[in-house]
Amino acid sequence: MKNIYQSILKSIATKEKLLAVLIDPDKFSIENTKFFLGKVNASIVTHIFVGGSTVEEGVTHILVAEIKKQTKLPVILFPGDVTQITNHADGLLFLSLISGRNPDYLIGKQVESISKLRKTKLEVISTGYILVENGKKTAVQRVTGTLPIAKTAIQNIIDTAKAGELLGMKMIYLEAGSGAKNPVSSAIIKSVKQELQIPLIVGGGIRNKQQLAYAYDSGADMVVIGTAFEEDEAFFDALK
Repeated sequence: MKNIYQSILKSIATKEKLLAVLIDPDKFSIENTKFFLGKVNASIVTHIFVGGSTVEEGVTHILVAEIKKQTKLPVILFPGDVTQITNHADGLLFLSLISGRNPDYLIGKQVESISKLRKTKLEVISTGYILVENGKKTAVQRVTGTLPIAKTAIQNIIDTAKAGELLGMKMIYLEAGSGAKNPVSSAIIKSVKQELQIPLIVGGGIRNKQQLAYAYDSGADMVVIGTAFEEDEAFFDALK
């Protein structure tokens, strides 16, 4: 699998809406891989993200290898830590938590990852990661020791996203967090999209087809869904 980013740009240019399913190795049973990926392959899902805030070393490597046996969709790492890097995947979101001020997650972990990335053939996609308040404390907040941007501080969210673009990031990811009470609002998505010339990813708290449609209609180029599929695999059928 090559040129993931160029494929994303091409899809956006042709108005195709992209959907990624996020598989958290910490919450996923590897014995369920074949059945789950069968559902994924038969759905409108276009990408598979793999990663979580707290995953034991080696688990991601084993899971991604199994996922690759069951699908031809691009498998992209969404790592919470450098221990989640594996060459079995096709690509990696090179995340910088630009909504926070913890230097470890702005640049520290990224520097730490280079020795591992040199040994892989992963397509690395620089991505500005923005955590938005959703009504509950998230795993990202707990692990990184950073606060999300208040959902009412829309101008701050816009400016943070634009700063990420001007720093050279290839995509911006607006994240409400795993298991979020509320997804990122339409107003935030729309306002951020109007400022950007790069792809916008939106994730967290999207649990039904209507919320998915709202995200797309507001300007999301790619939507990421995790918890909804974890809690109810029948959600796949609703998306056909």
